[in-house]
Amino acid sequence: MTLRPETDAVHNSMIDPASGAIVPPIVLSTTFEYETTGLDLPEDGLIYTRWQNPNRAALEGTLAKLEGGAAAQAIASGSAAMLTIFQALRPGDHIISSDDMYFGIRVQLNEFFAPWGLGVSYVDMSDLDAVHAAVRPETKLLILESPTNPMIRLADIAAIADIARAGGARLLVDNTVATPVAQNPIQLGADIVVISLTKYIAGHHDVLGGVVIFAAEDDFAERVTRLQRIGGSVLSPLNCWLALRGLQSMAYRVRAHSENARQVACFLAEHPKIERVLYPHHPSHPQYELAQRQMRVGSGLMSIQLRDGRQAAIDLVNRLNLFTSATSFGGTHSLIEHRESIEEGSSTPGNLLRVSIGLEHPADLIADLEQALR
Repeated sequence: MTLRPETDAVHNSMIDPASGAIVPPIVLSTTFEYETTGLDLPEDGLIYTRWQNPNRAALEGTLAKLEGGAAAQAIASGSAAMLTIFQALRPGDHIISSDDMYFGIRVQLNEFFAPWGLGVSYVDMSDLDAVHAAVRPETKLLILESPTNPMIRLADIAAIADIARAGGARLLVDNTVATPVAQNPIQLGADIVVISLTKYIAGHHDVLGGVVIFAAEDDFAERVTRLQRIGGSVLSPLNCWLALRGLQSMAYRVRAHSENARQVACFLAEHPKIERVLYPHHPSHPQYELAQRQMRVGSGLMSIQLRDGRQAAIDLVNRLNLFTSATSFGGTHSLIEHRESIEEGSSTPGNLLRVSIGLEHPADLIADLEQALR
């Protein structure tokens, strides 16, 4: 029987055989008894928590299934997941990255991996000719976010997957903003999906974590897994348990985030003090048609630009009551942030605010924005 994603997310673990509990226990033990045979390690990998843990195995299995992948690795953070992937490459390899990639990933590539010997080219992923032209014989990986953070730009994942495949490279898609509810990059041809579990999957501002999901258990997937196990950048049992709990309600939360965001975007798009609303499922977005084709919902993340410039944006943040001035997105509370202020070497416009729409009633959020803009 083929189950739908909402059902798979709820029925993501077995009944605990020891107690009959339908909620799995948190297994905090760092070491596990196993039978000594003198042959292979136990099939379930339970020897030491750096190698595997029951909570992590349940989370990884569920996420791989929801994204349509063959295997997954839960890692200490989304940034650590990307770091591990870059470590799995070799000096002399070449990466093509979106020029609108999350700033922390640009820091990793420019500050740590370029001196180590990775070649990096940054291109506009919406320009397929530019992507194709950037491919070299030594190109091993193309990486993109869609939508991007914070500029909310989209890339045609299927088309870029074709370019990567023709060049003998893999495509990695950061699916944090969209989530498996909105789009499944592996179904569109991606080889690797990375998600920050901190955001919509855990969904309550209380988990730090990331996951790497592989379309196939190939040699590169095995190398990333070995780096994680030997290096120890594993997600803790408690954070795995919390992320798995959040996963059960993710589909319904993301739909609510998306509907709330759509209503807020419609209000802001008509306001005379707002220059632009960047939200993929609003008709004013320049890639609205691609969003309709590639994404099922728009998630709760948007950015707005104010007509009166940088100081007007900062002033707006300080006049809001229901929006918290804080980083991150994807949780229950609505957040707002002046991104240029916190990004290292930022190219983000000074009049831009990143807005994460939470699960409050949209009419209350709109009323708060209205009074702050007035």
